[in-house]
Amino acid sequence: MSKDDTHTIEKLLAELERMPGVGPKSAQRIAYWILNTDEETAHNLANTISEVKDRVHFCKTCFNYSTGDECEICADASRDHSQICVVCEPRNIPPIERSLAFKGVYHVLGGEISPIDGIGPEDLNIQPLINRLSNSEVSEVIIATNPNIEGETTASYLARQLKPLGVKLTRPASGIPVGGDLEFADEVTLGRAFEDRREL
Repeated sequence: MSKDDTHTIEKLLAELERMPGVGPKSAQRIAYWILNTDEETAHNLANTISEVKDRVHFCKTCFNYSTGDECEICADASRDHSQICVVCEPRNIPPIERSLAFKGVYHVLGGEISPIDGIGPEDLNIQPLINRLSNSEVSEVIIATNPNIEGETTASYLARQLKPLGVKLTRPASGIPVGGDLEFADEVTLGRAFEDRREL
């Protein structure tokens, strides 16, 4: 194997290790899979990654991922647009959808308040949420941030900002473990948490 070959593989390994949850051993397994798979499969993977980066952006209304101006959920007239579920990241939406417990629409904050990481309220999509509430007939906002310190801090801040607007504020009930992430909660737990949500 030439120096150029070694450098190319090392570059691939370094890029893979930048992915969340991928350490040196996982990066090595993925790299060898890419090297050993047929050319068409490898090119399809590369093209799909490029296509996702080119076509997918944030929904102008809720900041979920979308290929159009609005995501499928915001554009769906059959959804209950009087209920908005606030989540931290787009990845929090699929598990809630799988629970079948929520038929409203969403608002993605784009993170959570974390002073230690230098993330404050001004870094999140909070003002667009306030604008949505001011310009629509929303009757309930469900604050479904993660049940950890950052998520609770964000929920408390949102409650203070939104209460003066006169909208009903609720938070999913117990069932989601404290310190856990919504994306790892099972559908039954999430479903029960939404059914038993409490008012803030």
